[in-house]
Amino acid sequence: MLSLVIFLPLSAALGLCTAPRLGDRAVTWIWTAASAADLALVIGLWAGRGNGDGVSYEEDVRWIPSVRAGYHVGVDGLSLPLLALTSLLFLMCAVHSLRRTGRTRAFAALFLFLQTVSLGLFAALDLLLFFVFFDLSIVGMYFVIAGWGHGDRTRSALKFFLYTFLGSLVLLLGFIGLYLGADPHTFDMVELTRTPALAGSPGLAGLVLLAIGIGFAIKTPVVPLHTWLPPAHTDAPAAGSAILAGILLKMGTYGLVRIAMPMLPDAWRRYIWVIIILGLVSVLYGALVAFAQEDVKRLIAYTSVNHMGYIIVALGAAGAAGDAAARRLAVTGAVTQMVSHGLITGALFLLSGVLYDRADTYDMGRFGGLARTAPRFSGLVAVAAFASLGLPGLSGFIAEFQIFTGVIGSGGAGLVAVGALAILGILITAALFLRLLHRTVLGPPGELTSLVTDARRGELAAVVPLLALAAVIGVAPRFLLDVIEPFSATVVSLVAR
Repeated sequence: MLSLVIFLPLSAALGLCTAPRLGDRAVTWIWTAASAADLALVIGLWAGRGNGDGVSYEEDVRWIPSVRAGYHVGVDGLSLPLLALTSLLFLMCAVHSLRRTGRTRAFAALFLFLQTVSLGLFAALDLLLFFVFFDLSIVGMYFVIAGWGHGDRTRSALKFFLYTFLGSLVLLLGFIGLYLGADPHTFDMVELTRTPALAGSPGLAGLVLLAIGIGFAIKTPVVPLHTWLPPAHTDAPAAGSAILAGILLKMGTYGLVRIAMPMLPDAWRRYIWVIIILGLVSVLYGALVAFAQEDVKRLIAYTSVNHMGYIIVALGAAGAAGDAAARRLAVTGAVTQMVSHGLITGALFLLSGVLYDRADTYDMGRFGGLARTAPRFSGLVAVAAFASLGLPGLSGFIAEFQIFTGVIGSGGAGLVAVGALAILGILITAALFLRLLHRTVLGPPGELTSLVTDARRGELAAVVPLLALAAVIGVAPRFLLDVIEPFSATVVSLVAR
């Protein structure tokens, strides 16, 4: 059943490419139906798995026996929430695109291809298989930006491709290091987790962690390897930005939790302060630079750097020598933040697409008083902004509360100081989103306010479920935390070996 979940979108993409003379509306409805069916299958996986620990729905088929690489996939407490997030966000992007005209078949096929690639990566239990999906995600998003973006889209797409492809090459070197350091040699992630490679070679383990860390840091992205992100987001179509921020960025942090932490535990513990400081710099730098932006999309892009920084800080703290319960809470918060950020930032980018659709610009200084002309749109922007800044009752608060409690409680005055400094990021984020609301939603009308009509039914149908789920997680997170917490305990015990 897991393979059906992974490859159903790709099958629909191939069907769209081969079917003759489909109109734009038929293409988007087929795309939406395929994504909805995939989400239903993921919900079935969630319901059938329960809250147990370990890997479920495992499939292991020989692929390249000479290097012990296989088609090995499975689901656990880390991958299941991200599979659900992926299916939901791709479905909402399909709904958001129902009114699209012009080259719709290729656009839908690319998104369905990216959905398969993302689902495959989050389910992969083989390093080589993981790398294949990781690289294909770069190719798919390159064509989305270059083909359907705006502004200097070719340059932005090329910068995105070169940066992230370079990161994938460095990542491949790290994977080869893990393979050669394992005894016997293998790319199987379950075996590499059970028996860490390079356990007796701290120098080599550090170099492998550096290679893997660079590859995932570019994808996340972590300062100073983030410079590809703002232009890619600014020039991508709204649905492309939602997938880039909501799903593709998570591949970096997911890889750190799935690969770097359990497979190189000694090296991870040895360099936790390097990891924590890089995360803290991303938190503060992302928030401060976002505050200075006039372009709505660039503002949201830099808040992604800020929010992903919280995850890096939490994962670094999980390797500290302090209280085990606090470290488990930090990992749980990090995974919850991955889900929360995907929901909230996906909604924010889809909402920014409404502004561009009406006025062909993201310059928030040219809008104002939208609460009068577009009350539904303004209300959704307000909810998404408050969710992103961590208001209680929404998913951002649940994630960040766990992260800060886990980091501060993991032990030592240093981590207490890190937690205190990271909280400044929340204050700056609150200020920048209040500034956004003041400039665009409130105040006197701007020169382009009259062009912005209220959110249409398709736009509402795409954004409301994302924010509704963020509210459900904020009020009743137990259904999500029950899945994540057993995995968090396992990761902490593996890192502590």
